[in-house]
Amino acid sequence: MTGNGAPPLAGRREWWGLAVLALPTMLTMMDINVLFLALPHLSADLGASSTEQLWITDIYGFLIAGFLVTMGTLGDRIGRRKVLVTGATAFGILSAIAAFSTNPEMLIVIRALLGIAGATIMPSTLALIMGMFQHPKQMGAAIGVWATSMMAGIALGPVVGGLLLASFWWGSVFLLAVPIMVLVLVFGPILLPEFKNPQAGKLDLFSVALSLLAILPFIWGLKEVVRSGWAVAPVLVAVAGIIFGVVFVVRQRKLANPLLDVRLFAIKAVSGGLILGLLFAAIQGGTGLLVTQHLQEVEGFSALKSALLLLIPAVIMVIGIQATNPLSLKVKPGVILIVGMLIAAVGMVVLSLYDTTSGVAVLIVGSSIIFLGGSPIGVLVNKVVMGSAPPEKMGSAASLQSTGGELGVALGIAALGSIATAAYHSHLTVPAGVTGPAADATRESISSAVQAAGSQPPAVAQELLSAAGNAFTSALNTTAGICAVVFVALAALAFATLRHIPVPPAPPTGPPPEAAPEGAAAEGETSAEAAQA
Repeated sequence: MTGNGAPPLAGRREWWGLAVLALPTMLTMMDINVLFLALPHLSADLGASSTEQLWITDIYGFLIAGFLVTMGTLGDRIGRRKVLVTGATAFGILSAIAAFSTNPEMLIVIRALLGIAGATIMPSTLALIMGMFQHPKQMGAAIGVWATSMMAGIALGPVVGGLLLASFWWGSVFLLAVPIMVLVLVFGPILLPEFKNPQAGKLDLFSVALSLLAILPFIWGLKEVVRSGWAVAPVLVAVAGIIFGVVFVVRQRKLANPLLDVRLFAIKAVSGGLILGLLFAAIQGGTGLLVTQHLQEVEGFSALKSALLLLIPAVIMVIGIQATNPLSLKVKPGVILIVGMLIAAVGMVVLSLYDTTSGVAVLIVGSSIIFLGGSPIGVLVNKVVMGSAPPEKMGSAASLQSTGGELGVALGIAALGSIATAAYHSHLTVPAGVTGPAADATRESISSAVQAAGSQPPAVAQELLSAAGNAFTSALNTTAGICAVVFVALAALAFATLRHIPVPPAPPTGPPPEAAPEGAAAEGETSAEAAQA
């Protein structure tokens, strides 16, 4: 505290430190979907099947979600900055290795390790921000930057991937991480304070194992049921995942220092905000994969042209995020989120009506409407969850929110990808002239169908591509229709759980950072030191 009892203001060092924290936050979210446009390229190069493609894209997000709270607890015990810098170093090295993978299995393993390394970044960055920015007005602005970097990372992933693929090979999307992690390694120890929690709970390794045994078997079983039908083995594995999930929740409720404080879900606003954030992230991740595949595989656009088209909804989302803060000072957060979910539902209806004769503009307009409707999520859900949790549980609430966002994207890619695959199979009629391995490849996925067309006579290839393209478009329509219903349900959820939350009061007045005296930087350092106490 300063002499007059007000929280200390952060100085230039803290604001530069925020930039160091925002970059890896954006990158870890970007890495979830940066491969969307690279999938056709790496699949052709490495010979990845449709199931392997899904594992390549989403094993990263699953392991981030699985280890996120674990790494948060580890940071409390040994130091947030230490965990962040160590994880950033591992992330950079693994990204360089991933760029030169020689087969699908190697890439899946490296992506899994990248997920574990990426799990060190999200909880560490948020905890450091809360220690560096103690003045309420500055903390709100800093968390807003952090939330914007998260949402922008999700939106810009396919765009950045497409721009890189226009000039380089698919491995370049991984090498992007190397210079950013070098910046964290160099400037992190200089600009970021160390922070530990002497009262941090003991790391419960059994809970860590249970969380992974719940997530990974369930998703594997879901994928296999979609791919192969209702066989006994995948159903039993999926059920085993559900059972482990129940055991995990029961154990967390009994522990004094749980890995994931599920008791926070008893608070209506917290549970509503977390579910809202998780499901929007799921829909955004899943439909993002389908739209990028449609642009490349059905429309036949290059990675560069696809990236430029996807830049439009990404820019719309960033504009929406920037408009949310001033709007939230006048309108209740629940109202903004209800309207946002209904707008996103309209965007999904547009996608559900799209066909190959509509023109790609309809696809981009629908995606832009969805991104606009979802743009308040990153900023407002964070404020709602953190503001509704008891002060002593804010750290647990932050961990739950981060976990929900990461897990949501990964679940969306897996679940909506599986739904779209099932719909593709049901709508596909393989042309009579396509037989043998080419017919099997066509039934497997749109990517495999495009590759199989290359080995067919021109007339047969055209017929095959038309059949596969129409089937995939129908799959996109079906998935979008389901998502439209989910968005309406999310609007109802926001009404039921968040409508009572008032417009936040004006933050305490005080001199803005730029008007602070020259000693402000020193004060910022004092506040960072106080956070260590």
